[in-house]
Amino acid sequence: MEDRIGLLLTQGCWRKLPKRLIPTMTNGEKITKSLIHKSLNNILPLEIVELILEMEKQIQYQSLEQLPEVAAQIAEFGKSELIWLFEGQMGAGKTTLIKALCAHWGVTNHVQSPTFSIVNEYVTENGETLYHFDFYRLKNEVEAMDMGVEEYFDSGNYCFVEWPSKIENLWPLNYLSIEISVQTDGSRLIILKKN
Repeated sequence: MEDRIGLLLTQGCWRKLPKRLIPTMTNGEKITKSLIHKSLNNILPLEIVELILEMEKQIQYQSLEQLPEVAAQIAEFGKSELIWLFEGQMGAGKTTLIKALCAHWGVTNHVQSPTFSIVNEYVTENGETLYHFDFYRLKNEVEAMDMGVEEYFDSGNYCFVEWPSKIENLWPLNYLSIEISVQTDGSRLIILKKN
């Protein structure tokens, strides 16, 4: 079994592992490597669990008051990736989450969705630049190329992208996927995946 899982991981197919292997943090409960390993009845070696923990994470929150803590968790988890792709239905809270992330990093500008301008530039208290894209209104990827999206992605600055599916062929090799879904009880489930 270990050889088969190792093969899946080396072939980049680890995402096909069961969803129950993705760590979850709900209501502030910390999920540790040993707890996950124990909950899997020691099916997987701890090294495999550690790899999964490093690549995927789930966070669920009930109210906007929890967003500062959620933003801090996402910032810590995704700090190694500069391009963050936000997916979710209209009204799921993509822009609201980006506002919380910008507040976490001390952005001094007013943060709002760049629905018509396509991109907003924000500056933090430390003088760092963040870019916020909203590609909802794009007709095709050529429009994104014309505005220089690849230069933004190569800038070495964080780039937050709403509606990234509109420019799927322009995604860089490495990015953080942030999928937000509205649950039946009104809470939000965020699935983070490093790619």
